[in-house]
Amino acid sequence: MPLGVYVLGLTVFCIGTTEFMISGLLPDLAGDLSVSIPTVGLLISGYALGVVIGGPVLTVALLRVNRKAALLGLLVVFIAGQTAGAMAPGYGVLMAARVIAALAQGAFFGIGSVVAVDLAGPRNRGRALAVMFAGLTVANVVGVPAGTLLSQHAGWRVSFWAVDALAVLALLGVRFLVPRLPERPHPGIGAELSAFRNSRVWVALATSMLAQAAIFCCFSYLSPLFTEVTGFSPALVPALLVLFGIGCFLGSLIGGRFADRHPLANLYVGIGAMAAVLALFTVTSHGKAAAVVTTTVFGVAAFSINPALQAQVMREAGDAPTLATTTNTSAFNVGNTIGPWVGGSVIDAGLGFTAPAWAGALLAVAGLAAALVSGALGRRTAPRPALPNVSVSHRVKEYEHD
Repeated sequence: MPLGVYVLGLTVFCIGTTEFMISGLLPDLAGDLSVSIPTVGLLISGYALGVVIGGPVLTVALLRVNRKAALLGLLVVFIAGQTAGAMAPGYGVLMAARVIAALAQGAFFGIGSVVAVDLAGPRNRGRALAVMFAGLTVANVVGVPAGTLLSQHAGWRVSFWAVDALAVLALLGVRFLVPRLPERPHPGIGAELSAFRNSRVWVALATSMLAQAAIFCCFSYLSPLFTEVTGFSPALVPALLVLFGIGCFLGSLIGGRFADRHPLANLYVGIGAMAAVLALFTVTSHGKAAAVVTTTVFGVAAFSINPALQAQVMREAGDAPTLATTTNTSAFNVGNTIGPWVGGSVIDAGLGFTAPAWAGALLAVAGLAAALVSGALGRRTAPRPALPNVSVSHRVKEYEHD
């Protein structure tokens, strides 16, 4: 695998850590910025909203720009936002900085996927994408717990600066280790947009959105759930988040194995399992051992569906996968916006820190319904085998009889 693919994986790790680590910093940010925990949770939603807006818009704007130059420009935008966040004097500036950093994510994932495949060659497409997007899994296993640990011992700004330093390293890696590739012929914006005339694409995007909303409705508030409900000390929260990350890693392996061969079954089983685990979390969160097991299983269920969600959109998009892939990233982040907002709303309503798990289970049920609709539409539009011509078959039988 070319070294440039690993550089792209490092960049995805930086971006993924920035997106996810707020969940581990909730108490520290709330105390330092003098806002409530649900209000801090909206920093996750704000980042997701930046991805939703920036991804498709910047992808379209950069379609005719050299891909390496586009990646470098997007990394500069990300680093600028991350730096502003580390220096933010208050909540409003921090929210704005998060949105700026997020603008680069969707386009980077879309363009970076094409670059990774071109570097590795068509025969290694799956491996290249697996290496690149393994950065997201590693962000959950290493980045989020490390950010939480740094925040607890040195302050949340140090966590931001650490990611910023890695992002600068990734920028240098892209500059010197990712070669300038020959440009692909561009089919035109009309060809890219034509995929969205297919209703199955929109159902697939809805499935991604609802599944992701279910995950982040609960995940965003795991830290106060562990400390206020389960009774763990704050010092153990990073280790518990590592368990979630390990579950994510195992889920990615399971999902990657079955996504190509049984995509719809993968979605049905994975989303259904996530709904069951989230509903169970409201009970198991009151016992430490049970909460540990449920946290790990939650990670497995949450990430087992990601390969199938991405493959479903690409399959339905046909010959226009670039913009559709970026839009699916936006759909994920619409879910990331809705999830923390729903979770914070049920907490603000006085339902307690277990309520986001119930709300997440309901969102997962809605996602399962969308996946079932997608499967039904696929069966309805699939080509049916031709019926035999009765007159011809009758003549053949008569001929054989003679």
